[in-house]
Amino acid sequence: MIETINLSSAIQEAYERISPYILQTPLIYSPYLSEKCKGKVYLKMESEQYTGSFKARGSMNKILCLKDRGITKNIITASTGNHGMGVARALGILGMEGTVVIPSNTVQAKQDALQAYGATINIHGDDCLISEQYARQLSEEQGWTYVSPYNDAEIIAGQGTIALEIEKQLGVFPDEVFVTIGGGGLISGIASYIKDKHPTTKIRGCQPALSPEMTLSVRLGKYTTVKNQETLSDASAGAFEEGAITYPLCQQLIDDFTLISEQEIADTIRLVLAKERKLIEGSAAVAVASLLRNPPK
Repeated sequence: MIETINLSSAIQEAYERISPYILQTPLIYSPYLSEKCKGKVYLKMESEQYTGSFKARGSMNKILCLKDRGITKNIITASTGNHGMGVARALGILGMEGTVVIPSNTVQAKQDALQAYGATINIHGDDCLISEQYARQLSEEQGWTYVSPYNDAEIIAGQGTIALEIEKQLGVFPDEVFVTIGGGGLISGIASYIKDKHPTTKIRGCQPALSPEMTLSVRLGKYTTVKNQETLSDASAGAFEEGAITYPLCQQLIDDFTLISEQEIADTIRLVLAKERKLIEGSAAVAVASLLRNPPK
């Protein structure tokens, strides 16, 4: 298992490495959610990040590390969109070359955005896990460098820089943090840093009920997959690969899990738009919906 304290140090190094290439996103106070919960609630607006997602952090950290090792071309990854855009942006900024494999159900807007960043796109399969497996196969057959969306310590360290920013912006560590889970890279990074620096903070894992693999795997104590269905939280949809380093990290660091229905996701997107004047995607709504599942708690 990767030691949390080692990841915490790697996150601090990643922050120094990627700071020239990313935005420090706003941490906004929500009067509405704070009143509902009788406490202070803040939203970390990674939707304001370059490419519209936190994935720009991990991708930039990984691609910078590859460049430092002299690897500048024949890079391949798989993504439902956000990770792919992060990789494509990083490659473009650093003058490197690569391919993004995406499943056929990737929303058209994300496909268009990938093309706008100049990525070479390869459409394969109807699930992100199938796309990942195909990208891995190509990397092995062609000798290319595969970049996992989540199963990579340098990706996780990049995502974890969000926690470091939250600490700087609040001046203290929060009592609880709600994080949406897909493959687990985001929550592994955030939780690794926060649990190392402030172990009493509760980390709440949030997933769509139609794509619950990490939740089920941790609850059952073994790698578990189910047939995925389409969800409004498309950015967190799909299974994670067996043996992923995020699984033991999630076992170790997450205090509890919540599964969110499609109706809750839709209602929360509308609520955040009405109350905060922010249009968020489904995966962000999953975290807010988890908070609203039991506001007094």
